[in-house]
Amino acid sequence: MKLEYKYLLDGNFHDDSRVWIYQSSRLFSMGEALQIEQMIDEFTRTWVSHGVPVKGAAHLFFGQFVILMADETATGVSGCSTDSSVRLIKQIEKSFSVNMFDRTTLAIVVKDKSGDDQVQLLPMSELQYAIDHGFISAGTFYFNNLVQSKQELESNWIIPLKDSWLAKRISFPNSVS
Repeated sequence: MKLEYKYLLDGNFHDDSRVWIYQSSRLFSMGEALQIEQMIDEFTRTWVSHGVPVKGAAHLFFGQFVILMADETATGVSGCSTDSSVRLIKQIEKSFSVNMFDRTTLAIVVKDKSGDDQVQLLPMSELQYAIDHGFISAGTFYFNNLVQSKQELESNWIIPLKDSWLAKRISFPNSVS
């Protein structure tokens, strides 16, 4: 798996465009991913705020992350339009039997047996254990789903654990790698 995604983002969106990231509790199958792509594309084509079209975009990255983006330099996103996006994500949850709102499960990048990168989910409560036992390290890449803008999505979404907000909650061995 390549961790490249930035080239897929629309360059016509302002750096301050709002971003929401929803992480699935599992990887979607190819068929599910195609259905979800249709759902999110249809949503962004019809997304409105107080009757005005929202300049929006949606992506399914790495078969597991639904990313919604709204360029508020064109149209502000109101509570009602945000609620409609949440309804979309809840519809995805129901249709595919996944959890998209669990903020206590972390997504990290690990190497599989062939040395390829893959997304692995880790309960936050097991993070220190995984570090202490060498399953992951300070340099392990983490999906920081708390980013809120396009600029942050591009620069601060997939980052080493040591550079994330989690670094303050855990301790790393002396050799930070």
